[in-house]
Amino acid sequence: MAESRLIQGRYRLLDLIGRGGMGEVWRARDESLGRHVAVKCLKPLGPHHDQAFTGVLRERFRREARVAAALQHRGVTVVHDFGEADGLLYLVMELLEGLNLGQALEENEHRPLAVDEVIDIAGQVTAALDYTHRQGIVHRDLKPANIMRLNDGTVKICDFGIARLGHDIGFTSRLTGTGIAMGTPHYMSPEQISGSEVDERSDLYSFGCVLYEIATGAPPFDLEDAWSILVGHRDTVPEPPRRHRAELPEYFELIILDLLAKEPEQRPRDARELAHRIDAGRGTPRYVPTVVTPAVGPSSSAQRSFRSATPSGEEQSSHAARLPSWTEGMTTGHKATGAGLRTTPPDPSAGLTGEWIARPSTTVTPRRSAARPAPSKESLTALAGRHDSGLSLGRRGRWAEAGEVHRSVAAEREHLLGPEHPDTLTSHYEVGFTLSRTGRPAEALGEYTRVAQSRERVLGAEHPDTLAARQEMAYVLGQLGRHFEAHQAYTSVLAVRERVMGADHPDTLRCRHNLAFNLSRLGRLEDSYRMAGEVAAARGRVLGATHPDTLVTRFEVGYALGQLGRWTEALQTYQEVAESRSRALGPDHPDTLAARYEVGISLGRLGRSAQALDLYRALVDDRTRAHGPDHPETLRARHGLGVNLGRMARWEEALAESRDVCALRERVLGADHPDTLVSRREVAVGLGWLGRWADALTEYRRVATAREQVLGPDHPDTLASRNDEAHCLEQLGHRQEAAELYRRVAVLRQRRAAAGHRSGLS
Repeated sequence: MAESRLIQGRYRLLDLIGRGGMGEVWRARDESLGRHVAVKCLKPLGPHHDQAFTGVLRERFRREARVAAALQHRGVTVVHDFGEADGLLYLVMELLEGLNLGQALEENEHRPLAVDEVIDIAGQVTAALDYTHRQGIVHRDLKPANIMRLNDGTVKICDFGIARLGHDIGFTSRLTGTGIAMGTPHYMSPEQISGSEVDERSDLYSFGCVLYEIATGAPPFDLEDAWSILVGHRDTVPEPPRRHRAELPEYFELIILDLLAKEPEQRPRDARELAHRIDAGRGTPRYVPTVVTPAVGPSSSAQRSFRSATPSGEEQSSHAARLPSWTEGMTTGHKATGAGLRTTPPDPSAGLTGEWIARPSTTVTPRRSAARPAPSKESLTALAGRHDSGLSLGRRGRWAEAGEVHRSVAAEREHLLGPEHPDTLTSHYEVGFTLSRTGRPAEALGEYTRVAQSRERVLGAEHPDTLAARQEMAYVLGQLGRHFEAHQAYTSVLAVRERVMGADHPDTLRCRHNLAFNLSRLGRLEDSYRMAGEVAAARGRVLGATHPDTLVTRFEVGYALGQLGRWTEALQTYQEVAESRSRALGPDHPDTLAARYEVGISLGRLGRSAQALDLYRALVDDRTRAHGPDHPETLRARHGLGVNLGRMARWEEALAESRDVCALRERVLGADHPDTLVSRREVAVGLGWLGRWADALTEYRRVATAREQVLGPDHPDTLASRNDEAHCLEQLGHRQEAAELYRRVAVLRQRRAAAGHRSGLS
């Protein structure tokens, strides 16, 4: 295939990056959008091939395209386009940067992956399987080569080439009735081998084989010929993986063995149950020893009888007739690794080194006592692994657990390396990050301040790591409502970044984006809009118009336009961001859904409440499907639905919706959470419109009291609630009491404005 070939006048093939049984995968350039993609092409089949066979392959490829294009999940490869050009069927996918699990094992010299990595991969793939199975789709060929781990740690399932829709069995039967073996022997389920009915539990079995291999170094039945492998899957109980790798957690071994149960009914019921078991067993990651002690006897957690995976000659003759005809002459095919089981741990040198050198201009020396022995490479490697597990927890939004891991690692690194070693400071930086994401900005500020001061002494004031810590200080100052101080911090960091890195460096643009956001919180709306627009243009130029960072800043442009009352422009901006995110990230991606929510806000502000109502109803359905009915973002969408019911004067419905959302938010988030209080205020609004002012007063006072306790008496939200209370008193005829409350609010606002002015001048 010529390197310069252009498909459909759009996709220019550049480099061949993969070849499989059905076709080739090329790195290509999308000339229309100016981005690199992966293009999978079905191998051209000439007239000398059997036409029925050719038709089946073509139909299967088209089916892959339709199935894959319908999947929208961060754990599944995104399909952008598919079609046929000059007799060539092609599928256009996102270009993934990383390694598949087979390559990862080979790069690791056929040794098993780190335990924390294995468990992280298990969690991510399980989430993707839960999604695809709920769409009625079975992959049918899960293996290490079809699971990619990207450079940022994200794990994606690839190649739904022989996936099928569960409700369309007849069509699949026609595809599989041609004698074509579907699946790879090392990872095929017993029911797949026997030609029985296959459902999502077959994928769970195959995934158990993958987990066994990446956890131990070889598949559960690592035999020489395909026949023996297939019989092993069907008739032999696998050897417990902890016999080959003792440091595997017992709960995880039991999960793998349950996935490898011969009968589908004995496996986990579905991927969601599997996810719950992984999360329950994982809890807070613990120390995992680097040196492996061979296990003696069967695992205590899985007292299962097992026998050799190689059947005797008598067994071979008794089973041969029961295997499907398509297994005759079948070879083992490719598996992730050809090596046998090993118990050698990963190379400790892959971890962080314990030695470091301060910058030349500083007189500070490492704070490690001369009496303190140098830490072993094994201990440093173990700490690096636990640090990575904390990062993985954070990527999945499990910030509280991530914080516990980082605190533990920080304490041990401080003991082994000293308080100002870069690795120690990195752990404290991550502690601050988790604190800021769990609603503890004051504590986060303390961590970041310590890290910034130490990094400045050790690395210098202009080192990128120092600037990163100072920028996070600015972020949490904003969280604390100290926007003037945040503005000063951002401005200071930005000046250094522009001078040292340049105006268009991604870190510089990130700082300018945050500064634009903070300007809006200072009430400098025009400045915020201008800066956000400049950053969006720069990011579009440097990163591309559809890059997530570009779209984040365009989202901020929309927010600034809304704050300025320019809702028509805000609506257009949010709609463009939502459409771009849907194409690039998928319609169910959280960022796409967030943009759609803001489209609803804009429609409501423009008086188009009927359209907003339709949008929010669809959004509630999508959020419920993607995240569940009690997820905070699902409840946020339901809140928007209730608000627009009120705008349409459907107050009974609005009140019922607001009460339901308020009760759910109180249970999920807590009685004093800002979102709960917003819902409670909406309840009060509905009661007022229905003329039930006494009940409304009770709700307004509950909101005002809670905000005063949490935010302070002069916080803008507290003052707004006191004004609501005063208005309610007026409606009830308590005019003197209302007037007094209005005066108190006015005095507090004046004091706050004066304090803010003095702070801005200082």
